[in-house]
Amino acid sequence: MSAVAVRWREREVHIEYEWIAPERADAPLVVFLHEGLGSIAMWKDFPARLCEAGDFRGLVFSRPGYGGSTPRAEDETWDVDFMHRQATEVLPPFFAALGIVEPPWLFGHSDGGSIALLYAARFPERVAGLVVLAPHIFVEDVTVANIELARRAYLETDLRDKLARYHDDVDSAFWGWNRIWLHPPFRDWNIEAELSAVRCPVLAVQGLDDEYGSLRQIRGIAERVPGTTLLEVPECGHSPHRDQPETVIVAAVSFIQDKRSS
Repeated sequence: MSAVAVRWREREVHIEYEWIAPERADAPLVVFLHEGLGSIAMWKDFPARLCEAGDFRGLVFSRPGYGGSTPRAEDETWDVDFMHRQATEVLPPFFAALGIVEPPWLFGHSDGGSIALLYAARFPERVAGLVVLAPHIFVEDVTVANIELARRAYLETDLRDKLARYHDDVDSAFWGWNRIWLHPPFRDWNIEAELSAVRCPVLAVQGLDDEYGSLRQIRGIAERVPGTTLLEVPECGHSPHRDQPETVIVAAVSFIQDKRSS
Protein backbone atom coordinates (compact mmCIF):
# COMPACT_ATOMS: atom_id res chain seq x y z
CA MET A 1 0.00 0.00 0.00
CA SER A 2 1.21 3.50 -0.85
CA ALA A 3 0.22 6.94 0.44
CA VAL A 4 0.39 10.49 -0.85
CA ALA A 5 0.10 13.78 1.06
CA VAL A 6 -2.33 16.57 0.11
CA ARG A 7 -3.42 19.76 1.83
CA TRP A 8 -7.00 19.70 3.05
CA ARG A 9 -8.83 21.58 5.82
CA GLU A 10 -5.69 23.64 6.49
CA ARG A 11 -3.51 20.64 7.29
CA GLU A 12 -1.61 17.86 5.55
CA VAL A 13 -3.50 14.59 5.19
CA HIS A 14 -2.21 11.30 3.83
CA ILE A 15 -4.36 9.30 1.43
CA GLU A 16 -3.66 5.59 1.04
CA TYR A 17 -4.00 4.21 -2.46
CA GLU A 18 -3.28 1.15 -4.56
CA TRP A 19 -2.85 0.75 -8.33
CA ILE A 20 -4.32 -2.19 -10.21
CA ALA A 21 -2.47 -3.40 -13.32
CA PRO A 22 -0.48 -0.18 -13.83
CA GLU A 23 1.46 -1.94 -16.59
CA ARG A 24 -1.61 -1.59 -18.83
CA ALA A 25 -0.43 1.89 -19.78
CA ASP A 26 -2.84 2.36 -22.67
CA ALA A 27 -5.91 0.90 -20.94
CA PRO A 28 -8.79 2.99 -19.53
CA LEU A 29 -8.27 4.09 -15.93
CA VAL A 30 -11.08 3.24 -13.49
CA VAL A 31 -11.00 5.05 -10.13
CA PHE A 32 -13.01 3.42 -7.32
CA LEU A 33 -14.75 5.67 -4.76
CA HIS A 34 -15.93 3.79 -1.69
CA GLU A 35 -19.11 4.03 0.35
CA GLY A 36 -19.66 6.02 3.55
CA LEU A 37 -18.07 3.34 5.73
CA GLY A 38 -15.72 1.96 3.07
CA SER A 39 -12.00 1.86 2.42
CA ILE A 40 -9.53 0.11 0.14
CA ALA A 41 -9.82 -3.04 2.24
CA MET A 42 -13.62 -2.96 2.22
CA TRP A 43 -13.67 -3.35 -1.58
CA LYS A 44 -11.83 -6.70 -1.17
CA ASP A 45 -11.05 -8.19 -4.59
CA PHE A 46 -13.88 -6.57 -6.57
CA PRO A 47 -11.82 -3.80 -8.24
CA ALA A 48 -9.19 -6.30 -9.38
CA ARG A 49 -11.87 -8.61 -10.77
CA LEU A 50 -13.53 -5.80 -12.71
CA CYS A 51 -10.23 -4.53 -14.10
CA GLU A 52 -9.20 -8.02 -15.13
CA ALA A 53 -12.52 -8.61 -16.88
CA GLY A 54 -12.29 -5.34 -18.81
CA ASP A 55 -8.51 -5.20 -19.28
CA PHE A 56 -8.54 -1.88 -17.40
CA ARG A 57 -6.12 -0.11 -15.09
CA GLY A 58 -7.50 0.69 -11.66
CA LEU A 59 -6.95 3.04 -8.75
CA VAL A 60 -8.41 2.31 -5.32
CA PHE A 61 -8.03 4.69 -2.38
CA SER A 62 -9.39 5.50 1.07
CA ARG A 63 -10.76 9.01 1.49
CA PRO A 64 -9.45 11.08 4.43
CA GLY A 65 -11.06 9.76 7.61
CA TYR A 66 -11.19 6.15 6.37
CA GLY A 67 -9.06 3.04 6.11
CA GLY A 68 -5.37 3.79 6.48
CA SER A 69 -5.72 7.44 5.45
CA THR A 70 -5.42 10.28 7.95
CA PRO A 71 -8.33 10.14 10.43
CA ARG A 72 -10.51 13.11 11.20
CA ALA A 73 -9.01 15.50 13.70
CA GLU A 74 -10.54 15.16 17.17
CA ASP A 75 -12.40 18.45 16.82
CA GLU A 76 -13.32 17.96 13.15
CA THR A 77 -17.01 17.62 12.34
CA TRP A 78 -18.35 17.25 8.83
CA ASP A 79 -21.08 19.56 7.60
CA VAL A 80 -23.87 19.19 5.07
CA ASP A 81 -21.44 19.95 2.22
CA PHE A 82 -19.01 17.13 3.11
CA MET A 83 -19.52 15.25 -0.19
CA HIS A 84 -19.17 18.46 -2.20
CA ARG A 85 -15.89 19.15 -0.40
CA GLN A 86 -14.58 15.64 -1.09
CA ALA A 87 -15.41 16.09 -4.78
CA THR A 88 -13.97 19.56 -5.22
CA GLU A 89 -11.22 19.84 -2.55
CA VAL A 90 -9.85 16.29 -2.16
CA LEU A 91 -10.08 14.60 -5.56
CA PRO A 92 -8.35 17.33 -7.63
CA PRO A 93 -5.16 17.56 -5.50
CA PHE A 94 -5.14 13.78 -5.03
CA PHE A 95 -5.24 13.18 -8.79
CA ALA A 96 -2.63 15.89 -9.32
CA ALA A 97 -0.31 14.34 -6.74
CA LEU A 98 -0.49 11.03 -8.60
CA GLY A 99 0.10 12.67 -11.96
CA ILE A 100 -3.29 11.73 -13.39
CA VAL A 101 -4.01 13.96 -16.38
CA GLU A 102 -6.27 11.71 -18.48
CA PRO A 103 -10.02 11.79 -17.73
CA PRO A 104 -10.67 8.62 -15.69
CA TRP A 105 -13.82 6.55 -15.36
CA LEU A 106 -15.19 6.97 -11.85
CA PHE A 107 -16.77 3.92 -10.21
CA GLY A 108 -18.55 5.05 -7.04
CA HIS A 109 -20.63 3.24 -4.44
CA SER A 110 -23.22 5.00 -2.23
CA ASP A 111 -21.61 8.20 -0.89
CA GLY A 112 -18.77 7.51 -3.34
CA GLY A 113 -21.32 7.51 -6.17
CA SER A 114 -22.64 10.88 -5.04
CA ILE A 115 -19.10 12.27 -4.88
CA ALA A 116 -18.43 10.94 -8.39
CA LEU A 117 -21.55 12.71 -9.68
CA LEU A 118 -20.54 15.96 -7.98
CA TYR A 119 -17.01 15.77 -9.41
CA ALA A 120 -18.39 15.15 -12.92
CA ALA A 121 -20.78 18.09 -12.53
CA ARG A 122 -18.03 20.46 -11.36
CA PHE A 123 -15.31 19.25 -13.75
CA PRO A 124 -17.14 17.80 -16.77
CA GLU A 125 -14.05 17.85 -18.99
CA ARG A 126 -12.05 15.76 -16.49
CA VAL A 127 -14.26 12.65 -16.50
CA ALA A 128 -14.58 9.96 -19.18
CA GLY A 129 -17.69 8.42 -17.62
CA LEU A 130 -19.38 7.27 -14.43
CA VAL A 131 -20.55 3.97 -13.00
CA VAL A 132 -22.49 4.70 -9.81
CA LEU A 133 -23.90 2.02 -7.51
CA ALA A 134 -26.71 3.01 -5.12
CA PRO A 135 -25.83 6.71 -5.22
CA HIS A 136 -27.70 9.30 -3.17
CA ILE A 137 -29.04 12.43 -4.87
CA PHE A 138 -31.40 13.42 -2.05
CA VAL A 139 -32.24 12.15 1.44
CA GLU A 140 -35.07 9.67 1.98
CA ASP A 141 -36.76 8.58 5.19
CA VAL A 142 -35.65 4.97 4.66
CA THR A 143 -32.03 6.10 4.46
CA VAL A 144 -32.15 7.99 7.74
CA ALA A 145 -34.04 5.17 9.47
CA ASN A 146 -31.42 2.59 8.56
CA ILE A 147 -28.52 4.87 9.42
CA GLU A 148 -30.12 5.27 12.86
CA LEU A 149 -30.23 1.46 13.11
CA ALA A 150 -26.54 1.37 12.19
CA ARG A 151 -25.78 3.79 15.03
CA ARG A 152 -27.54 1.51 17.52
CA ALA A 153 -25.73 -1.54 16.13
CA TYR A 154 -22.38 0.24 16.46
CA LEU A 155 -23.08 1.01 20.13
CA GLU A 156 -24.78 -2.24 21.11
CA THR A 157 -23.42 -5.06 18.92
CA ASP A 158 -20.10 -6.23 17.48
CA LEU A 159 -20.42 -3.93 14.45
CA ARG A 160 -17.58 -1.75 15.74
CA ASP A 161 -15.24 -4.74 15.92
CA LYS A 162 -16.20 -5.83 12.41
CA LEU A 163 -15.59 -2.38 10.93
CA ALA A 164 -12.28 -2.08 12.78
CA ARG A 165 -10.84 -4.65 10.35
CA TYR A 166 -11.09 -2.04 7.59
CA HIS A 167 -10.12 1.23 9.34
CA ASP A 168 -7.10 2.27 11.40
CA ASP A 169 -9.37 4.61 13.40
CA VAL A 170 -12.83 3.05 13.24
CA ASP A 171 -14.48 5.74 15.39
CA SER A 172 -13.25 8.42 13.00
CA ALA A 173 -14.77 6.57 10.07
CA PHE A 174 -18.08 5.66 11.68
CA TRP A 175 -18.96 8.86 13.51
CA GLY A 176 -17.84 11.13 10.67
CA TRP A 177 -20.36 9.40 8.43
CA ASN A 178 -23.13 8.64 10.91
CA ARG A 179 -23.39 11.98 12.67
CA ILE A 180 -23.72 14.07 9.54
CA TRP A 181 -26.32 11.78 7.97
CA LEU A 182 -28.38 11.99 11.20
CA HIS A 183 -27.82 15.74 11.59
CA PRO A 184 -31.31 17.31 11.13
CA PRO A 185 -30.19 19.95 8.57
CA PHE A 186 -28.85 17.16 6.38
CA ARG A 187 -32.43 16.12 5.61
CA ASP A 188 -32.46 18.99 3.09
CA TRP A 189 -29.28 17.82 1.30
CA ASN A 190 -30.03 17.50 -2.41
CA ILE A 191 -27.80 17.44 -5.51
CA GLU A 192 -30.49 17.11 -8.19
CA ALA A 193 -29.82 20.61 -9.54
CA GLU A 194 -26.10 19.87 -9.98
CA LEU A 195 -26.81 16.83 -12.16
CA SER A 196 -27.73 18.94 -15.15
CA ALA A 197 -24.04 19.84 -15.52
CA VAL A 198 -22.95 16.20 -15.97
CA ARG A 199 -21.90 15.64 -19.59
CA CYS A 200 -20.31 12.18 -19.55
CA PRO A 201 -21.94 8.74 -19.99
CA VAL A 202 -23.50 7.40 -16.79
CA LEU A 203 -24.39 3.85 -15.76
CA ALA A 204 -26.53 3.99 -12.60
CA VAL A 205 -27.06 0.71 -10.74
CA GLN A 206 -29.34 -0.06 -7.80
CA GLY A 207 -30.64 -3.18 -6.09
CA LEU A 208 -34.36 -3.72 -5.92
CA ASP A 209 -33.96 -4.54 -2.21
CA ASP A 210 -31.76 -1.55 -1.36
CA GLU A 211 -32.29 -0.82 2.34
CA TYR A 212 -30.76 2.67 2.08
CA GLY A 213 -32.69 4.15 -0.82
CA SER A 214 -35.45 3.72 -3.38
CA LEU A 215 -35.20 3.52 -7.15
CA ARG A 216 -36.12 7.21 -7.19
CA GLN A 217 -32.41 7.84 -6.71
CA ILE A 218 -31.11 6.39 -9.97
CA ARG A 219 -34.27 7.22 -11.89
CA GLY A 220 -33.78 10.82 -10.80
CA ILE A 221 -30.33 10.75 -12.39
CA ALA A 222 -31.81 9.47 -15.66
CA GLU A 223 -34.34 12.31 -15.65
CA ARG A 224 -31.57 14.91 -15.45
CA VAL A 225 -28.64 13.38 -17.35
CA PRO A 226 -29.59 12.51 -20.95
CA GLY A 227 -28.55 9.07 -22.10
CA THR A 228 -28.10 7.61 -18.62
CA THR A 229 -28.19 3.81 -18.61
CA LEU A 230 -30.11 2.27 -15.70
CA LEU A 231 -29.59 -1.19 -14.22
CA GLU A 232 -32.09 -2.27 -11.56
CA VAL A 233 -30.85 -5.52 -10.02
CA PRO A 234 -33.15 -8.12 -8.40
CA GLU A 235 -32.16 -9.98 -5.23
CA CYS A 236 -29.78 -7.16 -4.42
CA GLY A 237 -29.45 -4.70 -1.54
CA HIS A 238 -27.40 -1.55 -1.10
CA SER A 239 -24.13 -3.11 -2.29
CA PRO A 240 -24.61 -4.51 -5.81
CA HIS A 241 -20.89 -5.28 -6.17
CA ARG A 242 -21.13 -7.60 -3.16
CA ASP A 243 -24.63 -9.02 -3.68
CA GLN A 244 -24.46 -9.50 -7.47
CA PRO A 245 -20.81 -8.99 -8.46
CA GLU A 246 -20.91 -10.81 -11.79
CA THR A 247 -23.94 -8.83 -12.93
CA VAL A 248 -22.19 -5.57 -12.06
CA ILE A 249 -18.89 -6.58 -13.67
CA VAL A 250 -20.54 -7.63 -16.94
CA ALA A 251 -22.64 -4.46 -17.08
CA ALA A 252 -19.78 -2.10 -16.18
CA VAL A 253 -17.28 -3.64 -18.59
CA SER A 254 -19.80 -3.63 -21.43
CA PHE A 255 -20.79 -0.02 -20.67
CA ILE A 256 -17.22 1.30 -20.58
CA GLN A 257 -16.11 -0.58 -23.67
CA ASP A 258 -19.21 0.48 -25.59
CA LYS A 259 -18.93 4.16 -24.67
CA ARG A 260 -15.21 4.23 -25.47
CA SER A 261 -15.84 2.91 -28.98
CA SER A 262 -18.81 5.16 -29.73
